[in-house]
Amino acid sequence: MKKARGFIKKLSLEKKALKDYLLILLGSTLQAISLRVFLIPAKLASGGVSGLSQIINNFTGWPIGLMVLIGNIPLFIMGWEFLGGRRFAARTVIAILTFSVLIDIPLSLLPANGITKDIVLNALYGGVVSGIGFGLVYRGRGTSGGSDILARILSSWRGIPVTQSYLITDAVVIFLAGIAFSWENALYALVMLYVSGIAAESISQGSNILRTGLIITASPDPIINEIFTRLRRGVTIMDGRGGYSGEEKSILLCVVTRAEIPHLKALTRELDPKAFLIIGQAHEVRGEGFLPMEEE
Repeated sequence: MKKARGFIKKLSLEKKALKDYLLILLGSTLQAISLRVFLIPAKLASGGVSGLSQIINNFTGWPIGLMVLIGNIPLFIMGWEFLGGRRFAARTVIAILTFSVLIDIPLSLLPANGITKDIVLNALYGGVVSGIGFGLVYRGRGTSGGSDILARILSSWRGIPVTQSYLITDAVVIFLAGIAFSWENALYALVMLYVSGIAAESISQGSNILRTGLIITASPDPIINEIFTRLRRGVTIMDGRGGYSGEEKSILLCVVTRAEIPHLKALTRELDPKAFLIIGQAHEVRGEGFLPMEEE
């Protein structure tokens, strides 16, 4: 019986790993398509190593994919030390190789000069497609190399937040792109990076963003009953005390969907007009009634 459970667990982990690798392959493919179809024809720097490769290619004609591959080697070596060894290596190698090869290999299905000459459309669609690609790679618990690795190294080594690390590396690349291409192109590249970040966050974390409700009230029971019956959501009860009044109160914590927020506001207002209601945003909720507690 114990061996059977072990076998099932191993099979489940292998299935999860296969799914991760497929997500990384698909995400890297979309990133390459975005670069070839939208960003390279419009001379929009993509940020990170690929953006630097675009700039160098503009002056030398060297293959962008090859430069991306070479540029990632020292970052990969550093990443091995800072980011977790074999598991990091396998996912990163797949992402970098897929991205690099698909940039340089001529594919008849992809138009050589892009789909449109409109720089606005190239910035928007390039950002969306590359962002979806990044998001899929992140969902596969992988990294796309380049500034991804550098940002995580800076975060682990110097405690610099990942978002600030991305800002630093991409700002340098965009500045160089302004010199190489034009400052107008650099501004459009900033728009593209912003759109890409939004798309990546939506895909990696999911678009079904939930809300947390924090209710501070002296009459908790009616509110709890209504949340149970009307919203069919659970409630966590905590004891609290007003800092100014010193009055003992209950703090109710519940997680609801965006559509349920008006109902939560209405029942709180009806049952205790003096209650204090805080609405927050939860990017991910796991447990009963929401996503399952998956083993990472």
